[in-house]
Amino acid sequence: MPTRPFRSSLAAAAVGLALAALPLAGQQAQPRPGQPVQSADPRRSQTQKPPLHARHWMAITGKPLSATAGAMMFQKGGNAVDAAAAMLAAGCTMWDTLSCGGETQALIYDPRTKKVIGIDALGVAPTGATPEYYRSRGYANPPEYGPLAAVTPGTVGGLLTMLAEYGKLSLREVLAPAIQMADGYPMEAQLSRT
Repeated sequence: MPTRPFRSSLAAAAVGLALAALPLAGQQAQPRPGQPVQSADPRRSQTQKPPLHARHWMAITGKPLSATAGAMMFQKGGNAVDAAAAMLAAGCTMWDTLSCGGETQALIYDPRTKKVIGIDALGVAPTGATPEYYRSRGYANPPEYGPLAAVTPGTVGGLLTMLAEYGKLSLREVLAPAIQMADGYPMEAQLSRT
């Protein structure tokens, strides 16, 4: 595999990633043995999730299987970018709220250069979406809602850019958990009742 810029320096990269409407809820970590699960403010103890503790990395999503996909990337020697992209597997387990047709925004910290790189994969408007096009249909500005407001989905392109420029693992390795989950996975009881 060819060497990529920043490849070796991103092993400890911090990635802030929003995959469309990906809810963040701790699924992998457990409380430290002997430590009670408490909130600083008992009135705010609304979660059933334990507090999270991590020393070197953390992979969290709305579903345990997609968090496991991210954790697997760290275990294979990948970095935070690889883990974030692998958690695309959440699209298989959270199909009702998340898909590749969304948007991706990421902040990637490069400890070597001490810089934060921003990736904004919101998609682009079609080439025919010109001011004249919208005016000819009676709009002063492009509409905010409906089919004329749609853009090309940006998630896939954003993740591919992140992996190509800042990831350590191959696309095949990163997508393997999502592909495996697409073949079938254990359904949670709550989902089976919907």
